[in-house]
Amino acid sequence: MRKVTRTQWIKCSIAILLYLIFLIWVKSWWGLIVVPFIFDVYITKKIPWSFWKKSKNPTVRSVMSWVDAIVFALVAVYFVNIYIFQNYQIPSSSLEKSLLVGDFLYVSKMSYGPRVPNTPLSMPLAQHTLPILNTKSYIEWPQWKYKRVPGFGKVKLNDIVVFNFPAGDTVALNFPDADFYTLAYNIGKQIYPNPINMDSLTREQQKTVYDLYYNAGRKEIMSNPQRYGKVVTRPVDRRENYVKRCVGLPGDTLQIINGQVMIDGKAIENPENLQFNYFVQTTGPYITEEMFRELGISKADQGLTPEGAGYEEGLVELGMDGRNAQGRLNPVYHLPLTKKMYDTLSANKKLISKIVIEPEDYAGDMYPLNLYTHWNRSNYGPIWIPAKGATITLTPDNLPIYERCITAYEGNKLEQKEDGIYINGVKTDQYTFQLDYYWMMGDNRHNSADSRYWGFVPEDHVVGKPIVVWLSLDKDRGWFDGKIRWNRIFKWVD
Repeated sequence: MRKVTRTQWIKCSIAILLYLIFLIWVKSWWGLIVVPFIFDVYITKKIPWSFWKKSKNPTVRSVMSWVDAIVFALVAVYFVNIYIFQNYQIPSSSLEKSLLVGDFLYVSKMSYGPRVPNTPLSMPLAQHTLPILNTKSYIEWPQWKYKRVPGFGKVKLNDIVVFNFPAGDTVALNFPDADFYTLAYNIGKQIYPNPINMDSLTREQQKTVYDLYYNAGRKEIMSNPQRYGKVVTRPVDRRENYVKRCVGLPGDTLQIINGQVMIDGKAIENPENLQFNYFVQTTGPYITEEMFRELGISKADQGLTPEGAGYEEGLVELGMDGRNAQGRLNPVYHLPLTKKMYDTLSANKKLISKIVIEPEDYAGDMYPLNLYTHWNRSNYGPIWIPAKGATITLTPDNLPIYERCITAYEGNKLEQKEDGIYINGVKTDQYTFQLDYYWMMGDNRHNSADSRYWGFVPEDHVVGKPIVVWLSLDKDRGWFDGKIRWNRIFKWVD
């Protein structure tokens, strides 16, 4: 038998000890089956792990050395991505000016505790689709149940949080950024365009109308893969990553009044750079690119309203009626503005004649789609956010709000029959929640698809907390014209 050195025993002991500490942390004793293999690597060496090093063929040695390095790197990245941190790039302006499009973030998994993956057999650095190959980056079997290992804390009010998109469980691949349920609902409304006075209907009749729209839209999507693409379902950890600010915690009652978020009747602190959309009319000249840069408005957000009768009537109704000597409307912009930006433009009387906030007609349908309310993005609720262990009485007025939590997120079968509500075959009007839920919103309040549109974020969807911006690129500028935002590099996220 080969003599084992003291150094080998020390290395083996340290490796096994660290691995056991890891298993205790993640509470997974299945991992003990790996211990004999660690022992073999350092001590018994029965398995020829490095057989290629003894090959007489230099090509084999060269190729296998690269394979060995790549496999090691992929395994290391896999565990770092799952349990410590992952990179995330800001794709949209929903959190501007707190986070900018082009910011690259380190997202800490340790802040709230990393999740054990639902789909453990996956390719690192690919969320759900492999680039170039355009195939799934994960294998659907096995799928593990939700488990979160201990972290440094819990989600707090006003935390910026990265999470999996709750409504991303079903996706039409040609519309990957669309909420499938809202997409189907809106298509159904186009199929049945005749207006319906929902105020005159009972809750049951309103539900019938919603089901008519949704089922018609879903049928249209499923029967037209050329237009909408294949419809796929995704497990929780393979849904798109979103980043928003948490403005409501489990057990809170949230209400939005004139754009101000209220929790249990009290106004919460607003982010410093809270934004709303406005129509801005000038005295005649166009706003220069230099001024847009000074204000910090990207080209994607520089909306200049087209000329034409179709737009003019609506603008005049908003009070945008300033005209030039030829009788044409002066330029009207559609811009997201912080209070500071609003004040700067308002003070420029030579250039700006009028600023009007964007009407709620631009908002779209609010969550839940199958409950008719007069809520909009600036006046919403009140709505109670479910907390783990809390029990509610289900009524026609709140069932549409919590139905998705009960069925899609907690895996129950819910049926509404003539004699009442049945959950998993048992008649009941009570339900006890098994998960905590959160309410997420963007700081760019009029340009954010958030909980107002698709509802609660379950705790098992929470990915982590952005810690620092490690790189920031301005897509509107060239490499020699300030593309790198040096003032944002290593900026802490708050």
